[in-house]
Amino acid sequence: MIILNKKVLIVEDEQKILRFMRANLEASNYTVYTAGDGEDALRKYEQFLPDIILLDIMLPKMEGYQVLREIREFSNVPVILVSAKENVVDKVKGLELGADDYIVKPFDITEMLARVKAVLKRTMTDKPDKNPDIVIGSLLISLVTHTVKVNSKEIKLTPTEYKLLVLLAKDSGCVLTHTDLLTKIWGAQYQEETHYLRVCIARIRQKINIPEAQPGYIQTVQMVGYMMVKE
Repeated sequence: MIILNKKVLIVEDEQKILRFMRANLEASNYTVYTAGDGEDALRKYEQFLPDIILLDIMLPKMEGYQVLREIREFSNVPVILVSAKENVVDKVKGLELGADDYIVKPFDITEMLARVKAVLKRTMTDKPDKNPDIVIGSLLISLVTHTVKVNSKEIKLTPTEYKLLVLLAKDSGCVLTHTDLLTKIWGAQYQEETHYLRVCIARIRQKINIPEAQPGYIQTVQMVGYMMVKE
């Protein structure tokens, strides 16, 4: 899969870091737009509709978490949070708000470029399967339109949430391990990042709101992984 000429919005108030990120992304054939504060980030998003956003958390006027909240009200654009905060609590907070990834400053530029490429690849639309729909109880997943419905009501999922749900649904009734899910959805380098998986599963459960033990419910298998309950 070739990912070229994608539009990136960098939201960063430290000019030295901003120039560094911009130069390397442009050298990798990305079209780059920039914003220096949270309010400008929202304006630039509406103006340029980037394919991915690199969003600093500590920003003037509006912090990155609030920017992410507002963006998630109307868009599923991939967002990578960038922050000097490296504890798990901050990472989990960002993931719970709908971030797709989290990079800790200072970072190696090759890591940043790899994360951008991985998130874009993960969130791009795949070719539809031969079987257009997955139906499990009240859950309907259209592999053609990439839509999810529960009891005929459409559910809004991010691309990462959608791909994780599809992976579990395709193997409903089977236990998929943490390592398997993390590797297939996020990549091999995320095998130990179990909080990514835990937060994403929790968000999916909340959105689809299928009662425990009912077909379509995502069941936790302690110390092993997750399984979607089959009819």
